[in-house]
Amino acid sequence: MAGKWKSTLMNWFLTFVVFAVIGWIYEVCIVWFEMKQGFVNRGFLYGPWLPLYGCGGLLVVLLFGWLRRKKLRLWKIPVSPVLCFLAICVLATVVELAASYIAERVTGYMLWNYEVAGYGLNYQGRISLRSSLQFGVIGTVVLYAVYPPVTAGFRRLHERHKILYWTVSFVLVALFVWDLVYHLIHGSNATW
Repeated sequence: MAGKWKSTLMNWFLTFVVFAVIGWIYEVCIVWFEMKQGFVNRGFLYGPWLPLYGCGGLLVVLLFGWLRRKKLRLWKIPVSPVLCFLAICVLATVVELAASYIAERVTGYMLWNYEVAGYGLNYQGRISLRSSLQFGVIGTVVLYAVYPPVTAGFRRLHERHKILYWTVSFVLVALFVWDLVYHLIHGSNATW
């Protein structure tokens, strides 16, 4: 039973890392293509991951996974994806607003500012309608198209190649913890 608990916990961590890396890729693409700044390592850590996206992705799965599995219909039209999208937009907005205040308190400055970035309809540069809609789309895609095959892949890897699974898992845990500790000692990598 202890082995099952450990692999379940590790699967959640690995899923967190996948979501955090997807978030990092998204942020790098925004800065590169939309803001025309070229490659910029986004976030406050040094590795290619943004913990806020990892936490947000896990929250989406934990809070709305049941809704994805429900086949709600209005007449014959499936509405579960629309409800998921709207719920994810609200969740992302609340999480981003809270995270902006926490990050500012911890680092002493805002890690992102939608006013500076030119996003209209924003609140104090912390949240914006555009980013909330983008996060709704990304979260819905993650919930429906990314999460199911990723978790199935982790389960298969654990069943078929335990040594590889645990080696990769421990390396990722060590790198992530090192990155957090290094950040706390040496300061932020934040840009924007």
